[in-house]
Amino acid sequence: MAYASLEACLIDLEKNGHLIRIKEEVDPHLEMAAIHLRVYDAQGPALLFENVKGSKYRAASNIFGTVDRSKFIFRDTLAQVQQMVQLKNDPMKALKSPLKNVGTGLAAIKALPLKNPLSKPVLADEIRISDLPLIQHWPMDGGAFVTLPQVYTEDIDQPGIMKANLGMYRIQLSGNEYEMDKEIGLHYQLHRGIGVHQTKANRKGQPLKVSCFVGGPPSHTVSAVMPLPEGLSEMTFAGILGGRRFRYTYRDGFAISTDADFVITGEVYPGDNKPEGPFGDHLGYYSLTHPFPLMRVHKVYAKKNAIWPFTVVGRPPQEDTSFGQLIHEMTGDAIPNEIPGVKEVHAVDAAGVHPLLLAIGSERYTPYMPAKQPAELLTIANHILGTGQLSLAKFLFITADDTNQLHTHNVQAFMQYLLERIDLTRDVHFYTNTTIDTLDYSGTGINSGSKVVLAAYGEKLRELATEVPAELKDLQGFVNPQVCMPGVVALQANAFTTYENAAKEIAALNAQLEPQLQTANNKLQTVQIIVIADDSSFTAATLNNYLWVTYTRCNPSHDMHGIGAITEHKHWGCRGPLIIDARIKPHHAPALVKDPAVEKRIDQLFAKGGSLHGVA
Repeated sequence: MAYASLEACLIDLEKNGHLIRIKEEVDPHLEMAAIHLRVYDAQGPALLFENVKGSKYRAASNIFGTVDRSKFIFRDTLAQVQQMVQLKNDPMKALKSPLKNVGTGLAAIKALPLKNPLSKPVLADEIRISDLPLIQHWPMDGGAFVTLPQVYTEDIDQPGIMKANLGMYRIQLSGNEYEMDKEIGLHYQLHRGIGVHQTKANRKGQPLKVSCFVGGPPSHTVSAVMPLPEGLSEMTFAGILGGRRFRYTYRDGFAISTDADFVITGEVYPGDNKPEGPFGDHLGYYSLTHPFPLMRVHKVYAKKNAIWPFTVVGRPPQEDTSFGQLIHEMTGDAIPNEIPGVKEVHAVDAAGVHPLLLAIGSERYTPYMPAKQPAELLTIANHILGTGQLSLAKFLFITADDTNQLHTHNVQAFMQYLLERIDLTRDVHFYTNTTIDTLDYSGTGINSGSKVVLAAYGEKLRELATEVPAELKDLQGFVNPQVCMPGVVALQANAFTTYENAAKEIAALNAQLEPQLQTANNKLQTVQIIVIADDSSFTAATLNNYLWVTYTRCNPSHDMHGIGAITEHKHWGCRGPLIIDARIKPHHAPALVKDPAVEKRIDQLFAKGGSLHGVA
């Protein structure tokens, strides 16, 4: 449907059984987020909070909490968007079937942004930041944040909406050193679209004008997170996805989305920073306090009966997981078409998305090699790690499948296939002293860490252990061995103190295990990865636990070792299992933990007589 507003979408969801109203007063300090998390975990409906403590405005969450609900919201336009993506990837389709694809061209024309001279509902009220629902999501958060913002900026050299950027960058509304109602914090990196605009404005000594749109038709929110190709305006895409042109105007030199529920306008001056954070983030840990751009608030607007949309991020899966699945529904084979030789790439949500990638590529060099081994796959791996958001990955597992039966979204089957074929003396490739995700604190500093590629191809070399081998039992200093998945065993060790002590501990483990490599019928070859963990039972309890603990808490160059390690011509490998030290390090950010008192308070909403009885 072509929703003209967020409320129109919510009414439609309610009519079709996809939304529940919460009538009880709820505190935006931790309670609203806790309710959202519990309902999301139960794969429950969208929520409309009608009585937000301290604010006259209603709030909504979990709107995109399931892929089915997102597909319902965009049921009239999703197929058209998918068709447009396919035409971009294969323009010949349009020439082969011009009548079939004529609707796509008409939709693109209809989607051009519309400057709105008459109806401007969002300008109905001028309000203050303190009037908004100031939602704090996690106990250690630095204050209240906007978690579904559409942050709009223009290129100072090419002003206008068609060269503008609309992105989803988190915004801190309160706390820290921010002066309430006058200052807010923007969290983004200078290489992102808004950062490019800021850099250009800084060079001219001018402030960057920023407009933060909140709410409006759901297509606007989705467009702000879409990885669109260069030259395609987010506002145009919003029109295509929403079946309604993006309407805008200008006030005091700031762009205004007239269909938004709220608009915050302000300026970012050159070199104007303040501490932002902590913030409970999508890796399942807090991103800590760092200086980020300060936005000096100009004016804040709200439409009559405006609704404040929000989401909660934390250890995945969360609602942003569903965003990712929706994007995949729309873009399909965009990445394989962008990178030659790639058949599939999957950013593993359970590992925090960015830390771990699984990929399937082609391997066509092998006729010229003495045996089947990764060759083209390594070229493809370099391309993957140099492409957009994929460059944030720390671990890339890549293989080729001549039968076309393997898929990256079946994570355990994929990893098992690769571990059955990997040659650890040859197939481990490190990238040291490089960049990683700003939100990942496993490295040597902010944005600083390492990467590793595990590339395997060829015939099956081994069966993988499904039980703990005798060689990994009764070890000194390493206890409670547990199988995480075939070929992967977690060992529990004392808490990590320093890298010097860790080196001694790994040496002691190697001294116990390396001699076993020489014995007949040893089972160490059935284990390809040993995870050193603070709690091996927790790590092995579920596949998701293994993925989260192992790949979010490891800096490959510092935390990966091997039994029987070797270095030949500057290439590192190991004759026995690969060791990943996934213990929490002193420099790591704390994990997100719910507040028991808050959990107890919200129980009443889920009890008999509460608005959410029977939901979770």
